Amino acid sequence: MNQNVFDVLKERGFIYQCTDEEKVRELLEQQKITFYNGFDPTATSLQIGNLVPIMAMMHLQRHGHRPIVIVGGGTALIGDPSGKTEMRQLLSREQIEQNANSQKLQFAKYLDLNDEKGLMLNNVDWLAKLNYIELLRDIGRHFSVNRMLSAESYKVRLETGLSFIEFNYMILQAYDFYVLARDYDCILQMGGQDQWGNIVAGVDLTRRLLQKDVYGLTFPLILNAQGQKFGKSVAGAVWVDETRTTPFEYYQFWRNVEDSEVEKLLGLFTFLPMEEVRQLGKLSPPQINRAKEILAFEATKITHGLDAAVEAYKASVNQFGLADPEGKIATVSEIAHVEIRPSENLPTIALRRHELEAGIGVITLFVKSGLCSSNSDARRLVQQNGAYINEKAITDINAIITPEHIENSALILRAGKKRYKRVLFE
Repeated sequence: MNQNVFDVLKERGFIYQCTDEEKVRELLEQQKITFYNGFDPTATSLQIGNLVPIMAMMHLQRHGHRPIVIVGGGTALIGDPSGKTEMRQLLSREQIEQNANSQKLQFAKYLDLNDEKGLMLNNVDWLAKLNYIELLRDIGRHFSVNRMLSAESYKVRLETGLSFIEFNYMILQAYDFYVLARDYDCILQMGGQDQWGNIVAGVDLTRRLLQKDVYGLTFPLILNAQGQKFGKSVAGAVWVDETRTTPFEYYQFWRNVEDSEVEKLLGLFTFLPMEEVRQLGKLSPPQINRAKEILAFEATKITHGLDAAVEAYKASVNQFGLADPEGKIATVSEIAHVEIRPSENLPTIALRRHELEAGIGVITLFVKSGLCSSNSDARRLVQQNGAYINEKAITDINAIITPEHIENSALILRAGKKRYKRVLFE
């Protein structure tokens, strides 16, 4: 007997709040529904913090339900105050359109968005047409200012200053739900726990305008062991666009999560059976590192494909060694069948040969490689004994790198314990 997808989501750790848990579970059991999640295109790429709702949408679609991805070209013009202590930087229409077009291609990695199976819509198509006076009369009259101010996203911002333009965000997101329920028979909105106030507002507005019951569901905010928002690394956000975060770097992010986070992340970010997830999560060091390899491989496979996951795995094993080399831990993952051979699939950049022949400063080299964001960042790295070239520590910030440092036609740079770049010279 197939498990109800609501129970699947709950068991795997996706569900934080639901407006009517019993009814939503019943609907998902008895019929195929249309549901949606919105994503404001504030960057050219999605990042792994976006993957919680995307993975939930994948589970629902696999059980026959129809997803609608809303690219928030309209709401991004306003800026969501949720989760922010200060006003977001307003983007131009051109920037938002460019970001939206880039993200559309990325959603196709995860979801089938071809009409009957799923849709991708841009809320600028209906929000940009709204007349302000009509919006105030027909929509705004259904909102209580006192109730809006009680929403967590607004309460936090009131302490630092909430702009009038941001105050309208809840109304526009609620209007999205109304339009989708009216035109696409969408009955479920999903989002992060910080979206609860906006989702409930949409449920209420749709009920008032359409006399139709719709529902909301939120996901828990995923934090790392240090209490930081999930999806951030030492170098910044971890992107799904391979030109911003290479498959190897993406793999390494998952490979280096805290031991205590492994079971939770396997449940959320892979499709492995929960029996296996629980088995892997119970492992103790050093065997837990095998579970991290499996997490990294499965997560990379979902975003970048099997071939990229295999290459990232081989590059990581060649660089850092194999977890549980005796193979004591059984798994259904494909990585149990990957043959490990010497690999040069580290993130690679190319510099001009004449730069090296003239002598290139170690600070400049680490900045050009992308391992450091600035000269001061590179100097700190060297001074804190975190800079390596071909696995030799560099302790002099004035060191000059020349052709004699090249080994096997390249330089291997390392920043800290885990971040590598291979530098070729053309």
